[in-house]
Amino acid sequence: MPIASYGVLAGRAVDRRREGAVGTPHYQIHLTDDAGTDYRAAVNALSQQSPPDLRYLADDDFRHPLTQLLPAAGSGWTALESHAGTASLDYIRANMFLPSAMRILPPDLPGVDNDLADLLDHYVQRAIADPTMAVYVFGQRFGPEPSVRDPVFHFRPDNGVHDIHMNQGNSGRFQVDDGVWQDGGLLFEVPAESRWFAVFLAFQSQSWHTDDTTGHTIETEALVPGDTPLRIVAALVHSGGAAPSTESVTLLNTSPGPVDLAGWQLADQQGHRLPLPAQTVAPGTTLAVAGGDGFHLGGHGGAITLLDPTGLSVHGVAYTAEQSRREGWTIAF
Repeated sequence: MPIASYGVLAGRAVDRRREGAVGTPHYQIHLTDDAGTDYRAAVNALSQQSPPDLRYLADDDFRHPLTQLLPAAGSGWTALESHAGTASLDYIRANMFLPSAMRILPPDLPGVDNDLADLLDHYVQRAIADPTMAVYVFGQRFGPEPSVRDPVFHFRPDNGVHDIHMNQGNSGRFQVDDGVWQDGGLLFEVPAESRWFAVFLAFQSQSWHTDDTTGHTIETEALVPGDTPLRIVAALVHSGGAAPSTESVTLLNTSPGPVDLAGWQLADQQGHRLPLPAQTVAPGTTLAVAGGDGFHLGGHGGAITLLDPTGLSVHGVAYTAEQSRREGWTIAF
């Protein structure tokens, strides 16, 4: 069954602890909300399954419609329903990033900027020094336990968030935690720069092709999403103005051979599917596919997913309302 008590913590970072690389280490963050409530975010730094080192992706200019759905900065814990259209995370279905762009880092090593703790320090230490920065932590809540003191930062009651990583496609005994729209992660809003930072984490043992209902692994020989020869490189989105709606998605064949589009489809934010035209895309060329048949790219932000002939998601992008505000302009990804 999916993890219990999924949601997002909106707080301010005030302290942190590095736990090295012994046992099952975590990177611990002390946060508070505007009501003065204390929380601890326990970020996994090592997997209990082999290979142990985590995959990560850090984005210093994160742009996604998700940021428009978040609760107010400093508002504390907000429970989230695990489905599309909410502020819930799903690395795969919300096209948060290209999984193929993730890299591997050990938990803690001697030296500078060479491990996961250093990476997290880069963002968390900045948030501690700048109280205007808002921190959003996605995962499963633990506590509050009024009679228990927090074992790391010693506030009372013990209270916080864990499972701050991908929570689907698990193997072995961790399959019981599988679910969709319940992934963990860290977002940092930087008001002074009008931008967002994002850090996403996953275990190497997790699968990138998962069932849309259970989040369990789909056994397939398909490539990791993003490694496909056919990619979405641009989209013309209807901003919502009075002009007639003209929408299209531009695909690029990055491979040295032709790609037959028979059976391929596009899906919009609501899951409406659009079959691709029955033709072949030559190597290195693009194809603009017009919208229609219920497939719609609205101006309030959305996601576009490319599905192969077996129905698996092999590439995807997302765009924000800001990116689509100029009618007639094509968004490049």
